[in-house]
Amino acid sequence: MKKLITLALAVLLCLSVFGALADNIKMDSLKIEFVPSKDADVIITGTQNLPELIQAEMANQGYDIGEVDITVGTSYAATGEALAAGSIDLGWLPAGTYILYSDEVDVILTATRNGLSNDSEDPATWNGDANKTLKNGPQVTFYRALIYATPSAYGKELAAKANAGEALTWDDLNNANWAVLQNSSSAGYIYPTLWLYDNYGKKITDLSKVTTLQGYGEAFAQAAAEAVDIIVCYADGRNDYEDAWTIPADSADATGKMGMGREDSIWNELNVIGVTKGIYNDTVSITKAKDDVYNPEFVNAIQTALINIINTPEGKAIFDVYSHTGYAKAVDSDYDAARAAQEVVK
Repeated sequence: MKKLITLALAVLLCLSVFGALADNIKMDSLKIEFVPSKDADVIITGTQNLPELIQAEMANQGYDIGEVDITVGTSYAATGEALAAGSIDLGWLPAGTYILYSDEVDVILTATRNGLSNDSEDPATWNGDANKTLKNGPQVTFYRALIYATPSAYGKELAAKANAGEALTWDDLNNANWAVLQNSSSAGYIYPTLWLYDNYGKKITDLSKVTTLQGYGEAFAQAAAEAVDIIVCYADGRNDYEDAWTIPADSADATGKMGMGREDSIWNELNVIGVTKGIYNDTVSITKAKDDVYNPEFVNAIQTALINIINTPEGKAIFDVYSHTGYAKAVDSDYDAARAAQEVVK
């Protein structure tokens, strides 16, 4: 009798589970896109196992998703526009890009990350092998952008002044060849502009020689080639390109970044000459254009799924491509301070 009761309970449990799965909401696909703050190949390789993790977690949250399609935008603005139009469902957007499109998209998660071993506003403390930054700080919801002098002849002059504690003048900076990202990039444009405005009353648009690039990989390659004198990037950018910096140009590092052929370390050759204010962390944002995803039930499900995924070892490895170590639920008002920075840029 006990065996029969146990068997009956097991059958009921199985029926209950299968019944719950049968009641799941069916979705043919979920389209997600990452901005190209890293090389597209690096992002695609690093996130190749993400679709199956999302499918499994969303099934637990009541959604059966047939296909999870991952793409990398051609630019920050392209991802923002695709999300606004509803041609993608979820986008990993930096704060500056999110703000530009927040009428058509909504933030659902904010990334957390390991803080760095250095958070000083003194540029000289960031430079040289002895000052190599480590990703061993506490969990933080912000990061900084850095203004770097490259190993070009003029870049070395700027680095020498900064490392000697001398204040750089506007003429010093205006005589340099700058490489920046598009104006929707927080670390690649918005906050460097704010740094110029706070210190010199000027903006990137006031500089004489500026080249706009599509991603940070291109910026580091330009720096290594001594094609520009100043680049801008998020504060742990040198960590991400440290190996590639000294690998021969016909080889690649473990993440697929092509070598840049330098002989000395990136910490000695790429010197910080400016440190911006803190930037609120990246978002996971959702389109408002599609009712099947922009509703309280789906938003709660995907929030829970992504938080659960990043709290697993495999999930942490995947989102390490963006230095994300956790996700926290977010609302639009969290980015009001970033909106203020955007106004300065305008």
